[in-house]
Amino acid sequence: MFIKTYSSAVFGISATTIQVEVNIDVGINFHLVGLPDVAVRESHQRIKAAFKNNKLHFPGKEVTINMSPADIRKEGSVYDLPIAIGILAVTDQVKSTKLKDFLLLGELSLDGTIQKTKGVLAIALQAKAEGFKGLIVPLENAPEAAIVSELEIYGVSNIREVIQILNGKKNELRVETIQMENIQQHQLLQSPDFSDVRGQLHVKRAFEIAAAGGHNLILIGPPGAGKSMMAKRLAGILPPMTLEEALQTTKIHSVAGKNRQSGLVVERPFRKPHHTISDVGLIGGGAYPQPGEISLAHNGVLFLDELPEYKRHVLEVLRQPLEDRSVNISRARFSIDFPANFMLVAAMNPCPCGYHNHPEKSCSCHPNAIQRYLQRISGPLLDRIDMHIEVSPVKHQELKLVQESEQSGAIRQRVIEARNLQIERYAQSSQIHANAQMSRKDVAKFCQLDEAGNALLQLAMKKLGLSARAYDRILKVARTIADLDHEKHIMVKHLSEAIQYRNLDRSN
Repeated sequence: MFIKTYSSAVFGISATTIQVEVNIDVGINFHLVGLPDVAVRESHQRIKAAFKNNKLHFPGKEVTINMSPADIRKEGSVYDLPIAIGILAVTDQVKSTKLKDFLLLGELSLDGTIQKTKGVLAIALQAKAEGFKGLIVPLENAPEAAIVSELEIYGVSNIREVIQILNGKKNELRVETIQMENIQQHQLLQSPDFSDVRGQLHVKRAFEIAAAGGHNLILIGPPGAGKSMMAKRLAGILPPMTLEEALQTTKIHSVAGKNRQSGLVVERPFRKPHHTISDVGLIGGGAYPQPGEISLAHNGVLFLDELPEYKRHVLEVLRQPLEDRSVNISRARFSIDFPANFMLVAAMNPCPCGYHNHPEKSCSCHPNAIQRYLQRISGPLLDRIDMHIEVSPVKHQELKLVQESEQSGAIRQRVIEARNLQIERYAQSSQIHANAQMSRKDVAKFCQLDEAGNALLQLAMKKLGLSARAYDRILKVARTIADLDHEKHIMVKHLSEAIQYRNLDRSN
């Protein structure tokens, strides 16, 4: 007798449907073919134990299981459930009429319970595209799968519940579709607020500009000046994610196994990897490529604290993703693209001891040591960071102020208004959503200067020794400042403020 069940394999952040064909014949043996890895081959023992502990019959015949397409490597224990249900269906212990309508996912424990898995959102989107009626997934993964509308999602905790669903006896396990708006409002209430930050008005202004245009930012200042504190609040002033952005971000987190209880990731990601991270951990990859920190920060913020402490070769791998907003992982037999459209926020001390140019504390570093410290960050990487901000220590009088400073909500409203202008401006392009994403051609079209502006920028290029890339980035920042002022054209005041945010380009 022959039966088919259906599951799915995740490749990068996309899914491919896998057919699990089960056949029983005369003899006593168990064959599993179709390029399974070790975890899949071990499913035989897990399934036999789960059957025994749930009083289910494992056939004493020759069981042959083929997983197709055979040229795709099957990894992990997610195929336990479709293999087990196929065996039950081929031995008439479960009805086979619904098997063609559902994808089955889940690892079986020896007692028959079903463990959570990765990549469920990518699988659900593919299932909808291919016309499946629904999914039967582990209970912990059900909220994630329920993000996709027009699919029947059943969350199960053990194999007995799966049998009851397929036999039409337990429809109450179906999960309702998740509403994005309710989750998003709850998440916004929990975000850290800029009202907690005393003083630092010029730094807050820089964060507002960066958020409004999607610009990269580096903070230079002594320990305790509030660099990390303010960086953690950046995500709270970014515009709300659209449904498309939320689905993209959730898909990446799902593939990486970063499951959320709410299912959908609706707040902007804020990733803060330690400076000991490897290049693979940051960029992604591995024998079976997984997304790295830059992809987990997609549509959000990547914060690199103590930037010079990161290994030089680790920082250099950021250069291509900062330009292309995606990362390509190439292996001998395949190539995978992971999205990486993130805002880079970096923080560093001005010298090894941290107190160079401090108004109250003296620096103990030799000038050569300071120079070597700053040179740990390459010029090409700095060129790709739009704004360089000096952060001074907060004065004691400002710390004692009882009155709260401006809240994130007010800043966020101005950011949203500026982003709306950009959405309208770039309505004809599906690739540009913020000023920071403009190409050289777009800069020439949307960042035109008058005679006074051209003269000022020419002088800055000569005095600061700016590169062509820095030239473009100054214009992009100036365009954002003009948007915050609701000005159609870039004025001299907008350009001069943008030039001030290139501190590390100064020759002296």
